[in-house]
Amino acid sequence: MIASSLALVLAACGGTPAEDSAAEPAAGSAAADIPESLAPFGDGYPGPGAPCRRLGESPATSSYLDDSAVLVGCPDEASAEALGGTIVSNVDGVRLVSIPTGDANAGMGENGPAAAADTSPAKAAAAKIRGPGGLEEKCLAQVNEVTGGGATGVNRISESEAAIEIYINVAGAEAPWRCLAYRDGTIGEVMYTGSEGAL
Repeated sequence: MIASSLALVLAACGGTPAEDSAAEPAAGSAAADIPESLAPFGDGYPGPGAPCRRLGESPATSSYLDDSAVLVGCPDEASAEALGGTIVSNVDGVRLVSIPTGDANAGMGENGPAAAADTSPAKAAAAKIRGPGGLEEKCLAQVNEVTGGGATGVNRISESEAAIEIYINVAGAEAPWRCLAYRDGTIGEVMYTGSEGAL
């Protein structure tokens, strides 16, 4: 009888630590380390079970919220840096990370032309017009190839959004030759601008 009572007590004691150890990770999980003052929500970010959590609006987060970004709270530096956003603050040991949504404004008509305007100067800078290796030099070479080496110099250059027209004087020609060049550095058609009968 004493032996069976002792076995019962030992079995009960054996079960308790196992239950406690199962409960401990849940209580000590990283997601639980985000204080309620930061208005955390969701089961983890970027996916369920992740240590970081999305943050809502609260007095502690309001100055970091942005329509074009997601605000996330991470319990440590490593998990914050892994998200790839910008760490904007550290509140009560929680790293606040602002992650741009990227295409949050996709489909809005106002934003399309602005993006196009931003990329045009970069393309123009990539293909210079004058100087060594520029469009002017490429056009002179192209006209020389077509005319057998008669190009004497540039007459004028006319720029538009679509292309750059470079007019080149050729020895013996009554009108200049036109070379169509593009901002990506390629050369299009080369043609005589005068009457073909005069060639």
